[in-house]
Amino acid sequence: MDAKAPESQDDAAKAGGRKGLVLIFTGAGKGKTTAALGSGFRAAGNGMRVLMLQFIKGSWHYGELDAAAALGDHFVIRQMGRGFIKVGGAATDPVDLQLIREAWAEAKRAMSSGEWDMVILDEILYAISYGLLDAPEVAQALAERPPLLHVILTGRNAHPVLVELADTVTEMGERKHAYQRGIQAQLGIEY
Repeated sequence: MDAKAPESQDDAAKAGGRKGLVLIFTGAGKGKTTAALGSGFRAAGNGMRVLMLQFIKGSWHYGELDAAAALGDHFVIRQMGRGFIKVGGAATDPVDLQLIREAWAEAKRAMSSGEWDMVILDEILYAISYGLLDAPEVAQALAERPPLLHVILTGRNAHPVLVELADTVTEMGERKHAYQRGIQAQLGIEY
């Protein structure tokens, strides 16, 4: 009996057992972005195209930018923000709100474009928990993505609707951090 050729990306995923996953790296501990980067570097090492959109980062130069650049067009990082966002008592700067909206529009475009095998939405969970993005809207876009696309979301306070939708959720827990002893952010560790 001849095997029928898959007619769609969905059929191809079922035939090969391959499925795009949604992963969440959340929690109060360090390592959420680092875990996403590790997954992205692994994917790029397997010939996959990876896009990381950093929703808040943008004002500092991080070492991962140079590491990703060394991989050429297999791993692209786009910093979409300005750095820190004021929340909790202070009004969010309208510029930061606009940048979050632009980052989300870029994320939706990237997820539906077919250009990428993995899209990392770094710090998107902060934007959601700060009330700058709507969790159900993000969940809908994730549900409508191409069936082979992997998407990783990072940040604290993962919204329950996204946790329910995700295939894998890892919560980073902090037991101890050098900052608590007055040690400032270190090159190669925090940036």
